[in-house]
Amino acid sequence: MRQLLPCLFCVLSASSGAWAAGLAPADLTRLRSVGEVSFSPDGRRIAYTVQNNDTDGKPYSQLWVLAVADGRAIRLAEGKDASGSPEWSPDGSKIAYSGKAGGRSGLIVAGAEGAGARWVSNLEWTNNPLPSTGRKFAWSPDGKRIAFVNAVPGPETAEAGGDPMVITRYLYKPEADEGLTRFNDNRRLHIFIAELASGAVRQLTEGHHYEHSIDWSPNGDEIVFASNREPNEDQFFNYDLLTVRVADGALRRLTATESIEYRPRWSPDGKRIAYQACKRGLTNLETTMEDTHVWLVDADGGNRREISGAIDNRQGAPEWSPEGDALYFTAQERGNVRLYRMPADGGSAKAIVADPGSAGAFSVARGGVVAYAFTAPSNMAELFLKEGDGAPRQLTELNREALAGKEIAPTEAFTFVSNDNKWEIEAFLTRPLGMTADSRHPMIVVIHGGPHAQQGPAFNLRSQVYAAKGWATLMVNYRGSTGYGQSFADAVFGDQNGNEAQDVLYGVSAAMRRNLWIDRNRIGVEGVSYGGQLSAWLITQTRLFKSSIPTAAITNLVSYNYTTYYNQYEQMTFGIFPHQGNLMDELWKRSALRYVAQAATPTMLVHGENDNDVPITEAEQYYIALKDVGVETTMVRYPREGHGIREVKHVIDWTERSIRWHESH
Repeated sequence: MRQLLPCLFCVLSASSGAWAAGLAPADLTRLRSVGEVSFSPDGRRIAYTVQNNDTDGKPYSQLWVLAVADGRAIRLAEGKDASGSPEWSPDGSKIAYSGKAGGRSGLIVAGAEGAGARWVSNLEWTNNPLPSTGRKFAWSPDGKRIAFVNAVPGPETAEAGGDPMVITRYLYKPEADEGLTRFNDNRRLHIFIAELASGAVRQLTEGHHYEHSIDWSPNGDEIVFASNREPNEDQFFNYDLLTVRVADGALRRLTATESIEYRPRWSPDGKRIAYQACKRGLTNLETTMEDTHVWLVDADGGNRREISGAIDNRQGAPEWSPEGDALYFTAQERGNVRLYRMPADGGSAKAIVADPGSAGAFSVARGGVVAYAFTAPSNMAELFLKEGDGAPRQLTELNREALAGKEIAPTEAFTFVSNDNKWEIEAFLTRPLGMTADSRHPMIVVIHGGPHAQQGPAFNLRSQVYAAKGWATLMVNYRGSTGYGQSFADAVFGDQNGNEAQDVLYGVSAAMRRNLWIDRNRIGVEGVSYGGQLSAWLITQTRLFKSSIPTAAITNLVSYNYTTYYNQYEQMTFGIFPHQGNLMDELWKRSALRYVAQAATPTMLVHGENDNDVPITEAEQYYIALKDVGVETTMVRYPREGHGIREVKHVIDWTERSIRWHESH
């Protein structure tokens, strides 16, 4: 608020030395995490990527290959060259990946341990918004060819990049986090095939659509892929599954639904295809309200069925066991992400990774051996191996030195009843370091985005940095969050800045009642995307918060709808277009800007200069409005950033500025 209040940093002397024990913002540069994971066919090696933060720019990933027998790992990259997207040849003797060889970047093929790396083809992509794409490479069953996805110019490319620029597409802005441009490059993704012996490359698909998420059939005849074939595909993100015949490029449809199908994978015997899918037509506008589940379809397109419906939670992309008798997939559950195994012919799914934290990418070898990335409460994602019902074995220690001597604050869950008595809401509280029996500590409420997402016990650097300053962090999985069933995710429909905002406030009250060491006079609020939206909204509804940092926040639901690349957002979240019925008036009533005269909390607005999901005009409007009202306000704009802050130097600066902002208020 505008009046002077005790600063958030002024905790008791018991926590004044916490910086030395805990993590500081600059520690980000030393932290690494495991991303992709892929077993070799014989199970002897694991290819995995490591995300590195030792750069000023965006984090970069590099490919490693680890020998399971002795743990020896080699890197398939030099210096800070990026590499990734590993795909093993069927006999395991080679590995294809994106990287660099012989001074050229693109599709690379190397021996199983990286020897003999050679460049196969250039790789281009598009900045066109393409939600939820899958595999970029696929080997032929005989190991002689590689299919890959590549971008070529579309019919609008030249005109839209000219002087003047001529815009004809509805979807004329680029994807959310690209951050470098403001306009769609209009390139199209198609499937290409490289003959390894001759080096010849031919384009297999063509046209004005996008083909991606590929997998080669076990008999070698077809490649399955996902593509949006709607006549107005810029407005309807409705992926279906198709196949293309390798011999002549003939297409065959597997699905023609009103809902979305994602990331297909052939069964080892070629008789079935597993994939992610939703049921609702509304989802074909790419709302994330409906949870994806695991489905199967016969290779001829018949007998399409959901097989994982008994798990009422959002599920990740499926992977077959090499024997073809089971499917593996992740599921979000109460702030955690767990890894499940389900019989392919139906039956009960079993959680094989259920520890507190988040299971990420995974790969399955014969005999039910699973390699997976896992983010525990005390560390960023590391590589683990699990054999049957045995205890998991950690294969990497990427952050052993970076975390040595660092104290990690505990995160604990608690639940409370919502304001309307309809829901049990779960929240996660990270305790501050340096607590004593009589110390009192500030609390920062960090609201997740989405709104269809979740927070949980997995390692969170920002929370740990705040803990080292002697601050608590509260994360509330308000209604609309994932991991609590479909009905809970649906509960935010038509109610933006409504009861889900009350869930956050009730969570703050519950945390303070149960933890008397929280100083109720020193509460801050922040969040990114939808979390930024709620941060901006809440300071117009309450004087509880003494500082606010909305990042990438929507502040005017009307203007947002017409300036984002995601132009159907309000139609998805309210069920009709803004110009229909009285929705335009309702959107204005639910906009923080409408109530700016009620705001008094000192606010630092943070935004990426080229955010095409939530354009920076949302911050600009709110900034001037807050200034007009007389609220202490600062706007921080990060160049080259899209939706959210990603460049390492920017993340560190953003964190340090956030600390200073909270400290001073």
